[in-house]
Amino acid sequence: MLLDVLTQFSDAQAITASAASTNVVDLGASGTPVYSSKALNNDSGRGCPISLLIQVTEDFATLTSLTVAFETDDDVAFGSATVLNEQTIAVADLLAGRTFNPSFVPKYLERYVRLNYTVTGSDATAGTITAAMTAGDQSNNI
Repeated sequence: MLLDVLTQFSDAQAITASAASTNVVDLGASGTPVYSSKALNNDSGRGCPISLLIQVTEDFATLTSLTVAFETDDDVAFGSATVLNEQTIAVADLLAGRTFNPSFVPKYLERYVRLNYTVTGSDATAGTITAAMTAGDQSNNI
């Protein structure tokens, strides 16, 4: 699988408390979005064929679970963010090497997208995440 820095939300980002992803992806000027463009959308209304990858790059400790929300907004400050989908992951599954694919990227997006990480239970004392939009998922497990 190839990752593109322009569509990467987190690069081994330490998640020790609830926080937004380090990076916000700018889909382009209003009216000319790059990743939600007609070329990538389909007519079913289900979404475009771009998926999200979330990979644990360091084991998490002390929290109960981590919720990862995919958000969009027309403002880079995310003052009125819309949550498009989210996934809650139990600490037992937050081990280095684990990958999660919460869903496809929805068809209709505002200009900016990011991930928002919400820690449940105690703040984490360890744990990092790498996350990005990908054109395809790794499917072979060797």
